Amino acid sequence: MTELLTQEEGKIALDMARRAITEYLANGGTIKADDLPAVFYANRGVFVTLNRRSSTGKELRGCIGRPYPVMPLGDAIIISAINAAMEDPRFDPVTPGELENIEIEVTVLTMPERLEGMPRDLPGKIEVGRHGLIVQRGPYSGLLLPQVAVEHGFDVEEFLGQTCMKAGLFPDAWLEADTEVFAFEGQIFHEG
Repeated sequence: MTELLTQEEGKIALDMARRAITEYLANGGTIKADDLPAVFYANRGVFVTLNRRSSTGKELRGCIGRPYPVMPLGDAIIISAINAAMEDPRFDPVTPGELENIEIEVTVLTMPERLEGMPRDLPGKIEVGRHGLIVQRGPYSGLLLPQVAVEHGFDVEEFLGQTCMKAGLFPDAWLEADTEVFAFEGQIFHEG
C-alpha cells in the first residue's frame, strides 16, 4: 500500500503548486523542491488541476500530471503545476491576473494497476469515487481522475466510456480485447 499524505503534507503540496505557478508567471523560473517531508522525495504519480471560480461554481482551467511514479513527488508537483497553467492544450496559458481567482487541486496517485479478466466483467472491479481510470489501445491513451466520475454523476459504464473517449476511442472500446484498462486511487487535496 502506498503511503498516504497527512493533511499538513497536503497543504504543503498545494502551497508548492501555487508558489510554482506564481514564480513561473512572475519570473519565468521554477522553485526548488527542498526542505520537505520525506514523502515528497518518493517517486509518485500526481496531477495538478486548476479550476476558475465562477458564478456557477467552478470551471476547469487546466489539468496536467504524471500518472506513473517517474520522479520525486515534490518535483512532479512543481512541473505539473506549471504545465497545467501554461501547457494544457485545451486552454490558453493562465495570466498573472487570473491566478487569484483560480483554486488549485493536487491529486496524489497510487500506481495504476491493469484490470484483468473478461472485458464485460470490468465494471465490477471499478468503484466510482474511489478509482481513476486509464484506457490504452495502441498509441491511444486517456486518463480520468477519480473525482471526475463523481463531479459528472457517471456510473461505472459511463466512466469507462468517457475515459475511452478521452483516449480518442469509441465509448465502448473498453469491451474490446485489445484495449487495456488500468485503475488507480487518488488522494485529493484542494484549496478552500
